[in-house]
Amino acid sequence: MNSTPPLPRWSLLLLLTIVVLAVVVPWISPWTYYTPSWDELDLEPTFANGHWLGTDDLGRDLLVRLMWGCRISLLVAVAASLTSLFIGVLWGATAGYAGGRVDAWLMRTVDVLYAVPFIPFVIVLTVLFGRNIVLLFVAIGAVSWLDTARIVRGQTLALRQREFITAARVGGMSPAQIVRRHVLPNLAGIVAVYLTLTIPTVILVEAFLGYLGLGAQAPLTSLGVMIADGAAQLRSRPRLLICPALLLALLVLCCNRLGDALRDHFDPASGGGA
Repeated sequence: MNSTPPLPRWSLLLLLTIVVLAVVVPWISPWTYYTPSWDELDLEPTFANGHWLGTDDLGRDLLVRLMWGCRISLLVAVAASLTSLFIGVLWGATAGYAGGRVDAWLMRTVDVLYAVPFIPFVIVLTVLFGRNIVLLFVAIGAVSWLDTARIVRGQTLALRQREFITAARVGGMSPAQIVRRHVLPNLAGIVAVYLTLTIPTVILVEAFLGYLGLGAQAPLTSLGVMIADGAAQLRSRPRLLICPALLLALLVLCCNRLGDALRDHFDPASGGGA
């Protein structure tokens, strides 16, 4: 009854395979993701010429560009998710344990930030600081931590009433020590689950921004940028859309399945696989 369902194992294997390919393929390939080749425009997929997925309208190898786009999307997702994790856990744990006015002020700040529209916020940042990959980290990380903070605060409020917290308080431990030694370790499970579920959300947000032209800029590319380019050429070159869209769907599916598996592991009562 406690055996791990097979699908999360396959999801983990598939995700690791994609990550390894994203790292290795551009490194070993003789093609670059940015250099046009006017003699190899719109080549069909074939093993004979080394272009396994063909080339795009500028003669660039589609497989290499796809792996580079996967690199950028994963980099943005992991960096923004870790930023969200750090800020959200610190903010939520402080609000939940401190309570009172500190809790009220911190959570009202979260409510105010929730009211800020995301896309106009990104546009303002783009106008002020220009378009670069660091801007994606800042823009996505600036809003993705809000849900984490609320979840961590709720869990911390429940932990604050537990006997071992009371014993630590009576034993003379400071609030910072209690949070570090007792609260945060007990939040590890829910935080790991939410981090796994945050990564696919951030991947989709990055793809959406790339589709709108607010993501990675040339010569860099990302899955969202490639999907936008492929959508404009759907009739003549459908593989330019299908390949990045399929890879994006696989990444999101694998991360979501792993998040579900972690949730079932840490909280069997939530209703895992039968």
